[in-house]
Amino acid sequence: MRLPAALLAASIASIASALLAGCANAPQRGDAHAAVAAAVAIAPCPAKPKWDDPTAPRHIHGNTWYVGTCSISAILITSEAGHILIDGAIDSAVPGIEANIRALGFDPGQVRYILNSHEHIDHAGGIARLARDTGARVVAREPAATALERGKGDRGDPQFLTVAGFAPVPSVQRIGDGDALRLGALELTAHATPGHTPGGTSWTWRSCDEAGQCRTVVYADSLTPFSDKVYRYSDDAAHPGALAAYRRGIETVAALPCEILLTPHPGASDLFERIGPQASKPLVDTGACRAYAAVGAAKLDARLEQERAQPAPAAH
Repeated sequence: MRLPAALLAASIASIASALLAGCANAPQRGDAHAAVAAAVAIAPCPAKPKWDDPTAPRHIHGNTWYVGTCSISAILITSEAGHILIDGAIDSAVPGIEANIRALGFDPGQVRYILNSHEHIDHAGGIARLARDTGARVVAREPAATALERGKGDRGDPQFLTVAGFAPVPSVQRIGDGDALRLGALELTAHATPGHTPGGTSWTWRSCDEAGQCRTVVYADSLTPFSDKVYRYSDDAAHPGALAAYRRGIETVAALPCEILLTPHPGASDLFERIGPQASKPLVDTGACRAYAAVGAAKLDARLEQERAQPAPAAH
């Protein structure tokens, strides 16, 4: 039986409080928080989870934690200087994300930056509320930053006609391709990986555990060529340079130093099978990004072949 969201959050918080009571002298130690994450019972997610179906937080590695839902990722990277959150799922998922952060013993009010993978409602829909609740600065690459401020992308988004808008985010801080965002000891680098959306961005950082073992983590954005019935990836006249940029983004992901792969949808990288007490697959895989990119490239090639075989739809 799956617990209701409010009951699950209350159960997580209760377990976390009891465990953290014994760690009061060192509340920011990673091993204390990892013990909490390991002790929290993880109810199974449904076979076809909704975007806001709650799940318990999970420890990934070092200072990196999963605090999202059953089907949409939200990643917390922690430090003594404050924390960074990547993606915000949808608005109705925000209470669960904040409850997961608290359940680990962290304060959502210490989240200093919120980053975005791409400008769709399932990953950006909760960002405005999270920013308001935490006081964090939102950071994104263009053109995602403009879409976040507007609450929707434009016709450059392959899914423009089919994706819903979301609450606008005021005053988004811009970051460039290859630029690093720093917070205390944290350093996250933005990598342009457009295609799924024009502003698609992947993020990389180093995460070290209590034993000093450091891993390179890649939060690779979606590389899947979904679109509405009008958009054609092969139409360079309508979307100049978009296909070439898409291919460069795939090549970027394939070339990234990559030990731990994370994705905006946890199922795209089998994340739940790689973390937690029931893990059945290895967390570390230095070939994961290359494999992920190869799947994306194959899907794009198949889509282009399909477009060649079909007449162009009427302009919308």
